[in-house]
Amino acid sequence: MPCKSPKAAALLLLATAGPATAQSAQIVSIYTSTAPKDCRVLRADREVGWGTRACKGPAGLAVVISEDDLRETVSAARTVKVAETEPAARTWFGPFSSTSHTIEWRTADKTKRPFAMIQRWHLADNDDTGKDNRPIAKPMLVVTRLPPGKVCHVAYIDVQANADANELARKAADEIARDFVCGTDSLRVIGNSGRAVELARPD
Repeated sequence: MPCKSPKAAALLLLATAGPATAQSAQIVSIYTSTAPKDCRVLRADREVGWGTRACKGPAGLAVVISEDDLRETVSAARTVKVAETEPAARTWFGPFSSTSHTIEWRTADKTKRPFAMIQRWHLADNDDTGKDNRPIAKPMLVVTRLPPGKVCHVAYIDVQANADANELARKAADEIARDFVCGTDSLRVIGNSGRAVELARPD
């Protein structure tokens, strides 16, 4: 049986290793809870109606959720102290707002630190009230970049205006978040705009 040339052997090695390498680099999602029962209270004043809690994220990340005047901010970093200094910790919306209790993290390897997180927000629409005269919340997905580098919002996806909102958010996280420069690059609206995005960006 003739021996394969070194070039042929190299090509065979690449062909064999290619799929495994691609599979190992596939971006996946991890999910964690930010429900109050799964977090610890850092500060709170129920009479005034504000509070801050810390939740565990994957790969040692700390998530800090603060509420003041019925508006939330969400940040993450390696420590609670650092998370509270990130741009995301100072980014809130004009309307009353709250977040869902699940964070989707995007990572190239479940054993490594994620590079972006996706969370569903609910923004109160004062121009659209229910039978109880309370504002009806409009849903929006927020993509936030993670360290290394600053932590900030990079993309908004209007849930009601896009049937594939989850897929759009993942695509934005995978393609935009890692190279996004907080304070320099402009936040992106992905897909069709809608009422939630209008409430988030009234200008």
